Amino acid sequence: MGATSDEEFTVGGPAPAETIYAGQADLDAPAEQGWLLGHFRPTDDPRHSADVEIKWGRHPKGDRRARWVRGEERTALLILISGRFHMEFPDRTVVLTEPGDYVVWGRGVDHSWLAEEETVILTVRWPSIAGYRVPLPE
Repeated sequence: MGATSDEEFTVGGPAPAETIYAGQADLDAPAEQGWLLGHFRPTDDPRHSADVEIKWGRHPKGDRRARWVRGEERTALLILISGRFHMEFPDRTVVLTEPGDYVVWGRGVDHSWLAEEETVILTVRWPSIAGYRVPLPE
């Protein structure tokens, strides 16, 4: 049985009490380089969290992380939705090829990535801490 409500909330904005946010990942994600939830959202936004970050990543074929993450302080889970995605680690590369393929890595694991094909991924990492954003080109 699904949840019911006397009110309908518009996708793309907070509910009146600002404790519920209904959105669309493809519309919301670009504002934060794909990250939907984390420390970088305003503290009065239901998507603000210091505990976890969630990313809806759309990557064109050939997209590569601009530089390796070094000295990682978080744990991460990356799940392939569609496409073909390489997670690169110092001693191996994990290639995700089927929807639902995933990889988990922990603190201290340096990493990078490459989208071999147009790819959609869902990433969850914790805790949410500043300091890993690659600056956008000007």
